[in-house]
Amino acid sequence: MECLLFVSNDPLTVKKINEITGLEKNRIKKIINELISNYKGDNRPFKIYEIAGGYKLGTKPGYSRWVKKISENIKKHQISKAALETLAIIAYNQPITRLEIEKIRGVNCSGVLMNLLKHKFIKISGRKKVAGNPILYKVTDAFLIHFGLKRISDLPKISEIGIN
Repeated sequence: MECLLFVSNDPLTVKKINEITGLEKNRIKKIINELISNYKGDNRPFKIYEIAGGYKLGTKPGYSRWVKKISENIKKHQISKAALETLAIIAYNQPITRLEIEKIRGVNCSGVLMNLLKHKFIKISGRKKVAGNPILYKVTDAFLIHFGLKRISDLPKISEIGIN
């Protein structure tokens, strides 16, 4: 229960928790009330909030200045759809040139690549040994960290995600 409240971006209703866990609604309410009591201690930074008919695990107001600092860092790393598409192409085809990426995406990627380089999601890994010696790109450890991957081989296989 605690895990569900922690990972959910939105408040969870008793009904939704029931659908996820299969626990009886009375049991869910009892567990939530126990968690609410457990979090009431002064040395606990968390609290369960009742919001819009559901429950959400959040931090107590006294911790807001630290949470705000972390939130600002998270906002800095929000990724656009174009950047996600480009990252996926690089991750699955690295090392890869800008022209190869653009051939797959069908649009110019210069700005997106600059942004991904700036945020250290990709890096220059050398030059391709063809006419013009274009720059090769590959993903970085920051990419792995952002997407919770231990290594690049942990990405699902293309066949597993249903893309041709």
